[in-house]
Parts: sequence; C-alpha cells; structure tokens
Amino acid sequence: MDWVRGKEIGRGGFSTVHLATPAQTCSSDHTPVMAVKSCDAALSSSLRHETRVLSELGDCPRIVRCFGDALTGCEELYNVLLEYAAGGSLADSLKSRGKPLWEPEIRGHTRSILQGLEFVHSKGYVHCDVKLQNILVFPNGGGEDVKIADFGLAKRAGERLAKGGKLGGFEWRGTPMFMAPESVNRNEYEPPSDIWALGCAVVEMATGRPAWGLQAGSNAYALMIRIGVGDEIPEIPEGLSEQGKDFLTKCFTKNPKKRWTARMLLKHPFLALDGALNDEEVVRDCGAEFTDSSPRCHFDFQDWVSTQCSRTSWESGSLSPSSEIDSDPSLTALEIWADDSSSVIDRIGELASQERPNWEHSEGWVTVR
Repeated sequence: MDWVRGKEIGRGGFSTVHLATPAQTCSSDHTPVMAVKSCDAALSSSLRHETRVLSELGDCPRIVRCFGDALTGCEELYNVLLEYAAGGSLADSLKSRGKPLWEPEIRGHTRSILQGLEFVHSKGYVHCDVKLQNILVFPNGGGEDVKIADFGLAKRAGERLAKGGKLGGFEWRGTPMFMAPESVNRNEYEPPSDIWALGCAVVEMATGRPAWGLQAGSNAYALMIRIGVGDEIPEIPEGLSEQGKDFLTKCFTKNPKKRWTARMLLKHPFLALDGALNDEEVVRDCGAEFTDSSPRCHFDFQDWVSTQCSRTSWESGSLSPSSEIDSDPSLTALEIWADDSSSVIDRIGELASQERPNWEHSEGWVTVR
C-alpha cells in the first residue's frame, strides 16, 4: 500500500508515530486515517516482532489492526501501518478527565480488554505488557470502544525467555507496576500474568492512580520486593461495588494456577452488571459474596454444615426456630424447618396426602432462578 506520512502524534524510546493516509485517496474527505509507527531499521527488532505477532493473531475487534509494513527513506526506516485511535490511550483519557472512571465505564472497558486477552491467549500468546498506556480508545457514536495495542513484548505461551541478561539471568518484561509475582520470582510470563496486570489496570481506572500507589521514577527494585515477597497485593478500591472487589481478588490471586482465566472472568457478575440488569437479576455463580444467605442453587450450601439429628426429634417436631437455635447454633436449616404449628412429619404428610397442601403461611421463601 502506498501511503503519505502526516503529522507526528507520538514518540517513544526507539520509535515515532505519525498519521498516515493512503496515497491514492489522500485528496478525499473520506480518506481512512492510519497511524504509522516508525523506527531506525537497524533498531527495528521489537517492531518487526510486533508485526509478526499481529499477523499470526489475525483480526479481532478488540485488538488494534495491522495493515502491513514497509521500508522507506532508502530503507533506513522500518514502518508499521496500524489502525488509528482518535481517542489516544486509556491512560491519556484518564489523565485528561482528571478523575477516575465511573464503574459502568470500568466494566465496559474491562470486558473489552478481557475479550481481547481471551483471544490472544486462545492463539497461544501472552501480551506481557497490559497497561492503560497500551489500551487505545476509539470514539464510537457518543461512546467509546477500547482495543489492545503494542505487542512488541508479546511471547508464545510456554516459551522460555533468554537468560544471561543484566538481572542475574532474568529478563524482566513489561512495566514493573503491572508485573505479577511469578514474573518477579521465577521469570514466568504466561497468560495468568496478563490477568494480574489487568487487575492493576482496573485499580488505576477506579482510582486514577497506579495500583501500587507509586509514581514514575519510584524505586523499581523495592517494588519488586513488595510484589514478589509475602502476601501483599495492590489495595482494592473501597469505592468499587462488592462484585468489583471480588473481581479484583480473582485477578490478584498470588498463585497463578489458582488465578482466574480471561474466559472465567468474562462470566463474573461484575461484568454482567449494566444498565439493563440490577443486582438481583445477575447470575450469582462465580463466588461473589452477598448479604442474602438463602441458597441460589444446589451448590450454594457451603456454610450449612450438616449435623446429625435424632429420630425422636423429627417425629416429635421438637426442633423449632424459637426453642432450638439459641441453645444449639450448629443446627442446620433442614433440622429447624419445623415451626410451632406443625412438625416435619406433618408437613411431609401434607405432601403425601390427596388434598392440595396450603403454603400460604410459608413466609420467608425466596425466588430461585
């Protein structure tokens, strides 16, 4: 594709980013705008790697598209043509607002990022640098979509990193404030490390500050000790809903084998909440804590420890809420089902009789979906 370089819109350590338009339609008012990332051809290994990764991943609506690459300027510059994000990065958007995002916005962006990560992981890759600076914003009819960008540090899942670097045989990848414990301790960068980084990004969206409360230029080695040693995790924002807090605990599980996957997190109640659903309409099957202790499904009896009950107690109907709960709090809901007016045997008898049972006085029942 022939293209024309436009004004500069960004600059990194080794590359610059310009606007670009296809040469054959550059005079049209409807010219599609692209972003071209360029660097010295002699220093282009990372950018070439990103191009290969994007080519192998293929198209995904939650990942920035790549339109190809080219050498220019007597082959002195290596260029990659990418989808242009008019809204900049999510970090830029958060900074320009000067305040944290609303929870519905956090849920929407988190859902989109997870959909992208689930796709990346399903293709056998790990992004290795998930952070708000690498999440790009695309305005869309009054709202905005976000997509994952910058795959320069991506690697194949299961691929061991090269050793012998400056850090005692370890090659740190990504941004320290977003690194997972296993990355710090064992040089391990697999799909769970992307999930930890996602949790850090959610905290930043919710607070407007980095997850570990640090600013750029802070001591990276001191941060690595905090991440890798002990049980400390990033502070979970108090302003988040209970579902949001539970979602983050799933991201910040220290053991990567027990950390939730992108596919699991996409089914979490936190992401099921939107304007069309209220808290009572959300499927509660992902481990979130709720104040209502009534079971919602046949697996929801983790706090109801079974205890034995004598036959005489059942037959006499002596187990009643008013007489037995205070004296023996270990009794289960099944054992105290009888009330003052009828015994358990009487109730079962009503079910077995030919007359239709009367349940009008069964107060306290809840609807189970």
